[in-house]
Amino acid sequence: MSRVNRTSITLAFAYISFIVGAGFSTGQEILQFFANHGIWGYVTAATAGLLITLVGMQISKLGFILGSEDYAISLNQLFGTRIGKVFDYLLVFFFYGLSVIMIAGTGSAFYDGFGLPAWMGTLFTVVLLFIVLQFDFTSVAKILGIITPFLIVAVFIIAGLSIISPNVPLSEVDQHADIDRSPSGIWVWDAITYAGLVIANSFGYLVIMGAASNSQMISKRGIMFGGLIFTTLLVLMTAGLIANLEIANEADMPTLLMANEIHPGLRILMTVIMVGVMFNSVIGVLYPFLTRFTKSYSMKYRVMLGVSLILAFILSFVGFVDLVNFFYPIFGYIGIFISLAFLVLWLRTKFTGKTIGQ
Repeated sequence: MSRVNRTSITLAFAYISFIVGAGFSTGQEILQFFANHGIWGYVTAATAGLLITLVGMQISKLGFILGSEDYAISLNQLFGTRIGKVFDYLLVFFFYGLSVIMIAGTGSAFYDGFGLPAWMGTLFTVVLLFIVLQFDFTSVAKILGIITPFLIVAVFIIAGLSIISPNVPLSEVDQHADIDRSPSGIWVWDAITYAGLVIANSFGYLVIMGAASNSQMISKRGIMFGGLIFTTLLVLMTAGLIANLEIANEADMPTLLMANEIHPGLRILMTVIMVGVMFNSVIGVLYPFLTRFTKSYSMKYRVMLGVSLILAFILSFVGFVDLVNFFYPIFGYIGIFISLAFLVLWLRTKFTGKTIGQ
């Protein structure tokens, strides 16, 4: 395997580890956006995954070309200074909101997986985040990507066995689908909204990874590999939840419920993996939030990190599911606008010959 492909795969695993956050790993967001569309959930998941892959590659490319880890520069390039600043503040607000969701998610995972108080799991996450975020972001992201292969194997086992031995036959799936639990009730729009959610969520991360890449080819392949693997996982998880739709709609963490149906030991393993990917996701959104206002690893950075984590710990008591229901659809709409801006930028480069920066 060439060095380019090895580096690209490392980047792909880091990217997957980041975008597979609390909502995906617990199954909650997949239940809302895909599974409750019944049979159409498969198409919805595949459509969302491919949109995420295509737009993600363009964001990473922009980060590489501009050569700056400051995502505000990329936003200004897309929308102009004034509108870019509006999106900048919106992303800053929701980056922090997502970090609170992920931190709350780790507390719920500790409770559902290990029977420990949620606040204890949240506190453990907050302390560990304060330590880890003292180190180089790019290096940490790549190291934490090692959890991704374990996630892929776990998803294949849990979803695969659920598909083979479903609690709900395929012919009865639509009887158990609760379309009122989906954000819009329209599968195409929910696919677009979910893609927008992931794109907005990962915008700062993709810009940073693109700017830090040694070549545009590495960046492009890494995000492409990561996006396609994520699409496969998305469809598999959707299929697994559809096969258990009758009981999945009653659970805060459907993935753990599915794992426990197979074997209690698998539930524990999935809890560990779940906490790991949520931890990675917090790092991916909290670091861009902090560096938007401070210089990396400065004293001001450390003070803001500490204050942000303490506030996140307090806000996490609102509850994981309630936070997901509030933040995710709104953040998806922001991502849709960013994606449309990239479409305009792509059309401009194709039909006018102008390049980014002109």
